[in-house]
Amino acid sequence: MALKVNEIFFSIQGESSYAGWPCVFIRLTGCNLRCSYCDTMYAYEEGKEKTITEILEEIKKIPCTLIEITGGEPLLQSDTPLLIETLLEKNYRVLLETNGSLDINRVSNQCVKIVDFKCPSSGMCKFNNLNNINQLADQDEIKFIIGNREDFDYAKGIITLLKKGSFLKRIIHFAPVFGKLKPGELAKWILTDQVPVHLQLQIQKIIWPKKKRGV
Repeated sequence: MALKVNEIFFSIQGESSYAGWPCVFIRLTGCNLRCSYCDTMYAYEEGKEKTITEILEEIKKIPCTLIEITGGEPLLQSDTPLLIETLLEKNYRVLLETNGSLDINRVSNQCVKIVDFKCPSSGMCKFNNLNNINQLADQDEIKFIIGNREDFDYAKGIITLLKKGSFLKRIIHFAPVFGKLKPGELAKWILTDQVPVHLQLQIQKIIWPKKKRGV
């Protein structure tokens, strides 16, 4: 069993509720979306086939038990759920960053799924699989990347689809498009509209503003 891997690297987790923690990233090749603000276009095609055993051999050299599977879109590859299961069996804490367009139901509920539903400015919101809202486990998280007020209002509408009582329970991140929307503007909208979400900044871009890969 093999997956096409773009890169494996050790860095600081820049997003989600795990932001700030050391983390091993396994970036898989391929994406079915083309978001207007994409910062990992190099992962669309570039990569090398690696078996799950080879991936495990590489990451076990790194003294870290937090792993994120990212992309691209990891769920495009059929063996991604098996990779996740294998990592969980090895007692890693596993995060999956997924773009919200593909069914997350085949991924173990022991894995923390971070579902990045797309807003209008991405140009990809028509591909959101909103059935994924009903597949979320308790520890899963939702992310919206906000580029303008239209995106903000769209994201507010999506989160109203959450089951009654889970709105405050669920971790929901609103993140400004880096370099396009000022964080202060998004913060003002959140406070004015009294939306109980987490303002998320991509801290990896703050720490390494000029670095394009391996962050």
